[in-house]
Amino acid sequence: MTAMAVSRSSRALQFFLRDASRRSLNGASKSPHGNLGSLGTMPLLMQPHDKIWAQESRRFYSPSSSLLKKAWDPSLDEYKYWNREESKHGEASYVLDMSPESIQKEARILCLASDDDDAISPLTDPASKLPFGSRLLHIGTQPTDFPDSLADENPNVLFVSPSCPHARLQLPLILHKFPTIEWIHVRSAGIDFLESNELPGVTKRRIMTNAKGQFSSSLAEYVMMACSYYAKDIPRLLKQKGAKVWNDFEIEELRGKTMGIVGYGDVGRATARLASVYGMKVVALRRNPAKSELDPICDEVYGTGKLSLQKLMSVSDYVVCSAPSTVETRGMVNADAFKASKPNQVFINLGRGCIIDEDALLESLKNGKLRGAALDVFGTEPLPEDHELWNIENVLISPHNMDKTATFMHEATEFFVNENLPRFILGDTLLNHVDGTLGY
Repeated sequence: MTAMAVSRSSRALQFFLRDASRRSLNGASKSPHGNLGSLGTMPLLMQPHDKIWAQESRRFYSPSSSLLKKAWDPSLDEYKYWNREESKHGEASYVLDMSPESIQKEARILCLASDDDDAISPLTDPASKLPFGSRLLHIGTQPTDFPDSLADENPNVLFVSPSCPHARLQLPLILHKFPTIEWIHVRSAGIDFLESNELPGVTKRRIMTNAKGQFSSSLAEYVMMACSYYAKDIPRLLKQKGAKVWNDFEIEELRGKTMGIVGYGDVGRATARLASVYGMKVVALRRNPAKSELDPICDEVYGTGKLSLQKLMSVSDYVVCSAPSTVETRGMVNADAFKASKPNQVFINLGRGCIIDEDALLESLKNGKLRGAALDVFGTEPLPEDHELWNIENVLISPHNMDKTATFMHEATEFFVNENLPRFILGDTLLNHVDGTLGY
């Protein structure tokens, strides 16, 4: 280690120890939920060598140029998106820790979630550390859970969990009660559980973000498993094993096959990345095809519309539906789309069940137009016991759990705490902007 490296490490350690000492002397601010990272815990006065260290740390983090314009202008094309595998972790947190004088505003947080929601513990657990300049004010599931006196605190951040009952009804009421809220963060990737007639209006003057990019890799792995399930005829292997029969048979390679992806967002691209490793050709359907024109892992990209969807269905050996639930996408994959399917096609749905016309899917499975289907989402969940899909042999059913790792929801909250919250405090552009009108 060089002398400069030793010097830097020493200064960092001194900074940390001095700040820890001040924290123990000052104590944490009090809250009904006990987890605060208030401005009161900031180092009192930085010494000259601290400032040199802070200036050096800023070299690793570049705030968006949108700061030169208006930080929360949704018309800007500079909004960034998070991906757990590709994005740099903790850049803003690092700057905030090393250079707390960079704080632009305090984050005063309300949490719309069930009290027994363990997945929000990175935000609510007293043992967790919130970033400098942030305070959790209160947790509740409806406006009456939040004391009127909280309005005096001018809350400006609302964290929304799917665990909140009737969240689509509660969200507009909370925003009406606390009009100072500037930013709404949704712990899930999909925001359909918040959809209401009021949503476009209440989000028009506020920024909304989600947990996009947190669940993509596990869903992409599921897709490749589903492709192999049919390519290697796993159902036949299981039957032969059960019957103790040794009969060899030809299997199919995925290499050289075409995967069509309906909804080329973060999940779609994560899937395409794995498919390209397998040697598959990738064609995709997305609202703004120009954004993927130079994408090295997507061979062709089409715009939205019936003809584009039918073209994708006609050339794809495997079709993956990863589109979000919106007014435009519901029922999009209908009878006409399945009629256009390439013979022997496998259809995989991991987006939302309402995007598929399930009756048309059933008919295509029964008449042999489709070789099989792998379904993780359904129009009605749980899937009713008397639903015909249960009885069709060439359907792989999973209970909407193919992204449900042991830590996936905790990690979604950690993304809010460790990535977006520091950006808000620093006044930088937030990750994963969502359009409340479009629904994604």
